Amino acid sequence: MNTPVVTRFAPSPTGFLHIGGARTALFNWLFARANGGKFLLRIEDTDRARSTPEATEAIFNGLKWLGLDWDDEAVSQAARMDRHAEVAHQMLENGSAYKCFATQEEIAAFRDAAKEAGTSTVYRSPWRDATDLPDAPYVVRLKAPREGEIVVEDAVQGRVAWKSETLDDLILLRSDGTPTYMLAVVVDDHDMGVTHVIRGDDHLTNAARQVLILDAMGWPRPVYAHIPLIHGEDGAKFSKRHGAPGVEDYRDMGYPAEAMRNYLARLSWSHGDDEFFTTAQAIEWFGLDAISKGAARFDFKKLDNLSGQHIRAMDDADLTQLLTDYMALQQMPVPGPEIRESLTQAMPALKERAKKLPDLIEMGHYLLTSRPIEMDAKAASQIDDVSRGMLERLTERLRNVTWTHTDLEATIKAFAGEEELKLGKVMQPMRSALTGRSTSPSIFDVLVHLGREESLARIDDVLAAG
Repeated sequence: MNTPVVTRFAPSPTGFLHIGGARTALFNWLFARANGGKFLLRIEDTDRARSTPEATEAIFNGLKWLGLDWDDEAVSQAARMDRHAEVAHQMLENGSAYKCFATQEEIAAFRDAAKEAGTSTVYRSPWRDATDLPDAPYVVRLKAPREGEIVVEDAVQGRVAWKSETLDDLILLRSDGTPTYMLAVVVDDHDMGVTHVIRGDDHLTNAARQVLILDAMGWPRPVYAHIPLIHGEDGAKFSKRHGAPGVEDYRDMGYPAEAMRNYLARLSWSHGDDEFFTTAQAIEWFGLDAISKGAARFDFKKLDNLSGQHIRAMDDADLTQLLTDYMALQQMPVPGPEIRESLTQAMPALKERAKKLPDLIEMGHYLLTSRPIEMDAKAASQIDDVSRGMLERLTERLRNVTWTHTDLEATIKAFAGEEELKLGKVMQPMRSALTGRSTSPSIFDVLVHLGREESLARIDDVLAAG
């Protein structure tokens, strides 16, 4: 490319970072990183009534958690209102815009009459070519073409055309002198040097109007790429009723950020049949030509599956650190260095079936708790006089065994055979005594992770309680 790639993500700070917005940010970030370009962040905060600092902070936090770092300082659109107005006045001077003095009542009356007559409700201002102008409040309107077509060559949607007769002369400046969204976006994109506008296809009709402003100012058009929206499994636009709509919800549910990047990248973009890939691979492969036109469907089962794959692929020490950070974020007791070391050693067993970070906490509960172990109801139901007697006889064997996975497994299996018990009848009471849970990693792994002294002490606690 002749010019360095510059993309942008431009959310409105009126709430949390929606999962659809996160996917848009990801696509912009991937495209910029894939092409050695810049990824910029602009906060579209011109709606002062609805924009809040808390929502802006939520956007920052969501992007940071996802690992989508932006270049340069984030731009506030509201801080640039004077620049937007300046461009509108330049358009007045070059004849591509005009002052319109029509009142809201006059426009409403025109539209009511048009509806009644069955004619077009597109408002045609009588002030477009007027020269005798009153001293009264006015808006600044764009002089849109009245004939022909407005064409946008979209990198995803292909050639898109609108008949000029279907578009009105859009307002650039309101009567109080404040710029409209349509003008502000175009000016900001131009001034920030944006080369590619990658956004949801609900903005496609905006492109028809925005290119007219660009053309009127003699500015180059960016490459537009309007990506399909995300739907729920029922085919409707993804919303609260389909599950967690905000990025921070997924962080709090315990999905690793790398897994979320992988899953969001696969919504309407693909690289062959690859489902699981790293972020480095996504950057290497990403291109606009592989984005589909069809809406993507959010599937929690696929997300869980991918998340589990990323957890299993992660370095054990890194995963322990991620888990510790998650526990701190959720205001849970954070394990000290010794327990973190035990978690790292146990991680190959803990992560075998985990889908999310809370699964690791549940599977590693026996390492995160201390004596005396509290049992949940299901685990407690495994302990009775018969199982206590069995545990007492088994413990005598265990006191003298070499404390390795192989020897522990051989000893316990031999004991079950001699007692004419199915292995599960031995394992379940042991699991309850050692972990306080009815599920855990392999009991042989648990014994090794806890060590001889702690394992026998936990079984002795159960025997003493009887």
